[in-house]
Amino acid sequence: MAEPAFPEAIWQRERQRVQAALKESYTRPGNVAGRAYAQAVYGSHPYGYEVTEASLVRISVADMRAVHAASVVACRARISMVGAVTRQQADAMAASLLSRLPQVPCASLPALPVVAEVAPLTEPQEKRIPFDSAQAHVLIGQPGYKRADPDYFALTVGNYILGGGGFVSRLSSEVKCEKRGLTYGVSSYFSPGLHAGSFTVGLQTRPDQTAQAVQLVRQLVKDFVASGPTEAELKAAKDNLIGGFALRIDSNRKLLDNIAGIAWNNLPLDYLDTWTQQVDKVTVADIKAAFARKLQPEKMVTVILGTAP
Repeated sequence: MAEPAFPEAIWQRERQRVQAALKESYTRPGNVAGRAYAQAVYGSHPYGYEVTEASLVRISVADMRAVHAASVVACRARISMVGAVTRQQADAMAASLLSRLPQVPCASLPALPVVAEVAPLTEPQEKRIPFDSAQAHVLIGQPGYKRADPDYFALTVGNYILGGGGFVSRLSSEVKCEKRGLTYGVSSYFSPGLHAGSFTVGLQTRPDQTAQAVQLVRQLVKDFVASGPTEAELKAAKDNLIGGFALRIDSNRKLLDNIAGIAWNNLPLDYLDTWTQQVDKVTVADIKAAFARKLQPEKMVTVILGTAP
């Protein structure tokens, strides 16, 4: 990391490997639908950028060296550690890891480029992509929210009820085989980051059932945004989320991921200590208000792959 060689021969080999992987990905319906969905949701925002064969050709070793020299400095690093170490030992390890990086004060460096926020959608879009696939792949959604948004817990609990809770979610019970047999799997999820990541509903269904499934999902999302969950749904969601919290931190790997997320997203240092209390405080009114602020069902993107245009 401190003194990379950037060998030209290795980059040429890796570029060929990535190009081959890209070509192979174009044969997978899920990848094709995902690319079209990201472009529609994010537009020109960097979150929508995709590696292409053309962009790979333009990247040179000189480009890599220039970016590394301009951006990799000790003062901008954030190191997360989990293990049987004291604070003093951790500080010493961090100092050793960073000792070979440029030791310049961040105040003397030019500011990092400003990244604009993800633009909200102004109207609904529907994209149909012909593809020889036994199942139609459907993605519905829009830009969501930042990871540091104060609505995070209300949206997390609400999405668990709507489509993130597996078999017990509202989307699953209404759309899957138990009631209508429209799909074997449907889910919703938020992807928050430093900027507004997407809210997405994803499902696969038989091509002849696509229109019915899409119409039903759209209506269920619209109803949830308008009315929120029931008290019974909220209680069940809290019981599952709070009861399963220990599984989120039951290994060093998971702890490290959580702590790195705290550092990267500038979250409170007591985030893990108060997680269950924050979930327990969420009310039906909180969820309804948060979803109304973040989602506009009448302006969402719909990508349908696998059916005739």
